[in-house]
Amino acid sequence: MPASLFSVRRFTVIFSISWLLLMADHAALLYWFGLSVQDAVIDSVVSNVLLLMACLLVMNTIRYYVPGINQYMNVFCMCILLTIVWVVITKWLLSGAIDGDTYPAFLRKSLVIRGSIGFLVMGILTMVAIIWFNWQEQQKSEERKSDAERLAREAELFKLRQQLQPHFLFNSLNSINALIGIRPQEARKMVQQLSDFLRGTIKKEETQWVTLKEEMAYLQLYLDIEKVRFGNRLDTLIESDEESLEMKLPALLLQPIVENAIKFGLYDTIGATVIRITTSKQDGQLVISVCNPYDPETSTPRQGTGFGLKSVQRRLYLLFARSDLLSTEAKNDIFTTTVRIPDLPGGHRLS
Repeated sequence: MPASLFSVRRFTVIFSISWLLLMADHAALLYWFGLSVQDAVIDSVVSNVLLLMACLLVMNTIRYYVPGINQYMNVFCMCILLTIVWVVITKWLLSGAIDGDTYPAFLRKSLVIRGSIGFLVMGILTMVAIIWFNWQEQQKSEERKSDAERLAREAELFKLRQQLQPHFLFNSLNSINALIGIRPQEARKMVQQLSDFLRGTIKKEETQWVTLKEEMAYLQLYLDIEKVRFGNRLDTLIESDEESLEMKLPALLLQPIVENAIKFGLYDTIGATVIRITTSKQDGQLVISVCNPYDPETSTPRQGTGFGLKSVQRRLYLLFARSDLLSTEAKNDIFTTTVRIPDLPGGHRLS
């Protein structure tokens, strides 16, 4: 809005200066043809003030009635009609305002030239007005489109979030229910951890940016809950350099990836499972890798790309308009998910 107001002010200033120059040129030209300074000024003021009123009438009409391509002939006819009316009224006013033996004849001879110049000026301003108001309408249309796309992205991100959380919540509640009878102390601990985890989830928005350090602290709450569920079968190894910990990423991005690794790492193997998380800064990007073992006899790499990873990939596309930021690789019975977070222009900022 401020930029638009500035453009309107600038246009008004340029238009006013141009019109004053037109009036001065008109008066100078009449003085050159022999009129006195007073008569030249009166002729210029009367003629150009009336012409200005006619032009403003056309511009104001176009402001509320922007013509289409098939309606330009109507605008052309309106300009011709207003030019004729302007010439008639100008002749009538000037005939009564300026006395002299030679001026009436001069006025009659100049009517054709006055009409031609007036129509030309009015036509140019009409074209400028059509272009100007079409541009303004296009800007408003693009703003509305941008707002609609933003709301659609936010709605889709919210939907993805709502689809992910119930799955984790139900699993945690089932685990708490199983622990209440045999290990009540661990059940109470898990309830507290689940409460902290859900509190952090509610506070954070999908479009918010957080540092990797903050995201890892939140992820640790999730891992603590999962370790209570799986006991000694689950172990995690986190390797992060100091530089990457200060980089920013969308909030709540890592949990679905780690949940996917735990699901296919523990369900498809027996014995202890190590989930390895590594973070680093490469070429200005934050790179996060999550590795989990899998049994090639009971699991295929395609099973590792379930809803959780698809939701993360979709979210990255909505935020960055890129589909190459999440990749997976199955090699030597290790399934690796890699996420790259580009550095936005001006650095990551919290929404």
